[in-house]
Amino acid sequence: MSRINKNVVLALLTLTSSAFLLFQLYYYKHYLSTKNGAGLSKSKGSRIGFDSTQWRAVKKFIMLTSSQNVPVFLIDPLVLELINKNFEQVKNTSQGSISQCTFFCVPRDFTAFALQYHLWKNEEGWFRIAENMGFQCLKIESKDPRLDGIDSLSGTEIPLHYICKLATHAIHLVVFHERSGNYLWHGHLRLKEHIDRKFVPFRKLQFGRYPGAFDRPELQQVTVDGLEVLIPKDPMHFVEEIPHSRFIECRYKEARAFFQVRDNQMCTCKLKKIAKELLQLAAKTLNKLGVPFWLSSGTCLGWYRQCNIIPYSKDVDLGIFIQDYKSDIILAFQDAGLPLKHKFGKVEDSLELSFQGKDDVKLDIFFFYEETDHMWNGGTQAKTGKKFKYLFPKFTLCWTEFVDMKVHVPCETLEYIEANYGKTWKIPVKMWDWKRSPPNVQPNGIWPISEWDEVIQLY
Repeated sequence: MSRINKNVVLALLTLTSSAFLLFQLYYYKHYLSTKNGAGLSKSKGSRIGFDSTQWRAVKKFIMLTSSQNVPVFLIDPLVLELINKNFEQVKNTSQGSISQCTFFCVPRDFTAFALQYHLWKNEEGWFRIAENMGFQCLKIESKDPRLDGIDSLSGTEIPLHYICKLATHAIHLVVFHERSGNYLWHGHLRLKEHIDRKFVPFRKLQFGRYPGAFDRPELQQVTVDGLEVLIPKDPMHFVEEIPHSRFIECRYKEARAFFQVRDNQMCTCKLKKIAKELLQLAAKTLNKLGVPFWLSSGTCLGWYRQCNIIPYSKDVDLGIFIQDYKSDIILAFQDAGLPLKHKFGKVEDSLELSFQGKDDVKLDIFFFYEETDHMWNGGTQAKTGKKFKYLFPKFTLCWTEFVDMKVHVPCETLEYIEANYGKTWKIPVKMWDWKRSPPNVQPNGIWPISEWDEVIQLY
């Protein structure tokens, strides 16, 4: 009996040891090796991360858009930044040659793509096919702001955003529309009452909090995590545009109402053509220098009040932050065919430049200085040397469209206009004294006679 018990005990010990060894092998193969990237997970043919929800959703979406000829390109800032950091690796990767998911498998709720709507020829049935592939899709529409100035077409709705969810990951498809200034625009993602607010975490979306405007990107095809996608040729330029892309529309309805009671305020075609050509030339020159600018003074008022040039205006007014001043700015404008008419002030105080355009239409550039709680630009009276200061509340810059161009205006436009023209800015004033009329003007001393040759230059 004692011998039998010993044999049983030995057999049990052997069985237990074997089971423990098998368990160790299983644990190593399925847990430790995957976690540490060792052993069998690196063997030939293994593909790490390609079972992730994010990658599967992106793969299905690309299959869908490719099969339906939907003209999309990747705009997700997180993924574009990763691609840019590893661009040589991406450029030299062919489809199916990778073993690890690096870009699309990064944990996140959304992957953002852009749809070039003007190139899309087959919108019908796209939703149904997406749902057959397992996506739950949401379409966001709103009225086309480009038609607000046309009574018969105002209110026509266009698609602005699509959100397609597969399991726990969603594709945000931002619809880019072509604008007359040769740029791309997307609308505000505004949820209507019937939309389920819990469909996706909308607050985490990178696009749609406000309308946006972007330069038209040149695209290139690359292979990312084994998937062929189009991306901007300069990924970081696009990424850097995102936080500064906010767009505000001209107030078309208010402008229409303004002209209905003041039909003599419509700008003539000739003046509009001259002002547009001057603004285009100024924009081209400043963009080449890398100097940002915005519509200021009467040009900004004309855009905000009547979506047009003020007909009795004889100049185009631009604002530039003094920190963006370039020493070769005068030479650049002269090379562009715009001779200097006058230069007042100096870089550190009240700088103002004026260039002569066609038919006595001038280009006036005002440089803005920032203080703790306000901004200001200066003015100088040539015959007396008196200095003036125009105070503005602090502002940021937004894009808009003006005379078929994408240009900057102050985002806080009403506050900017009221500072310069008061509460009665809606009423046209033909007699305007720049030294007394603006409510935000104040005396700022007088230039010493010894500095007049430097700060008062007339041509």
